[in-house]
Amino acid sequence: MGWGIKLRASQWDELDRLRFSTKSKAVFRNCLILLLSDSRDSIKSIMERVGCGRDTVVRVRRLYRKGGVQALQPAKPKGRTSRATPAYIEAMDIAARANPRDLGYGFATWSTVRLSMHLAKRTGIRFSEDQLCRLLRRHGFSVQRPKHTLKGKRDEIQYRRARSQLAVLKKSP
Repeated sequence: MGWGIKLRASQWDELDRLRFSTKSKAVFRNCLILLLSDSRDSIKSIMERVGCGRDTVVRVRRLYRKGGVQALQPAKPKGRTSRATPAYIEAMDIAARANPRDLGYGFATWSTVRLSMHLAKRTGIRFSEDQLCRLLRRHGFSVQRPKHTLKGKRDEIQYRRARSQLAVLKKSP
């Protein structure tokens, strides 16, 4: 097998700039493999210096020969399309902004489980609690546990009187 790749000065500079400007470890490694290949290092030597396998060195060289610098960027896998359709997102937005009591429920605050069940009834699409939290956050909603207080359920005048008596008791010796 040959020595690998012979770079022109402009190609060397381009790879060196990319190596130090990228935040991706994979791109940094790929640039380093090519620069070492140009300096006539063997595949075995590059493997030892960079800490990768033979297949990686051969693959990076092949990618660079075919596509240049753009081929060094790792391709992000596409992944599965989301089951959250635009209609689901719209229904989620409307329900999350609404008071559950206005929709006929006996509670005043949404939990992710309750919201998920409501949306499953409306749209036929069910998401786990975690996935619904991610969807809500992605669309600008804050997902937090409600703070339960007795405010509004207690006698406020009596509460203030007891609080002031407690403050007097704390200050006295």
